[in-house]
Amino acid sequence: MNAHTVVKSPIITEKSTDLTGKYNKYSFVVDERANKIEVRKAIEDLFKVKVVKVNTVRMRGKQRRVRFHQGKTPDWKKAIVTLKAGDKIDLA
Repeated sequence: MNAHTVVKSPIITEKSTDLTGKYNKYSFVVDERANKIEVRKAIEDLFKVKVVKVNTVRMRGKQRRVRFHQGKTPDWKKAIVTLKAGDKIDLA
């Protein structure tokens, strides 16, 4: 898989920003078919940093309703990437 297809977008929330500041961990939305090795290679290629650890979580979609029509948001995969001390990713 191409690095740009593996990593879809960064997750910028209050919780992920707190993880970045305290533990040098960054969160990304990744392709559901990507494994930890592919995520590690993609992050290292895209941002030129050294990845120490990758944790992945499969997030389930939520139930949504608009008046009488019920549906579900799609499932997605989140990767929490720990970088080597001193490395940073500028997401701004």
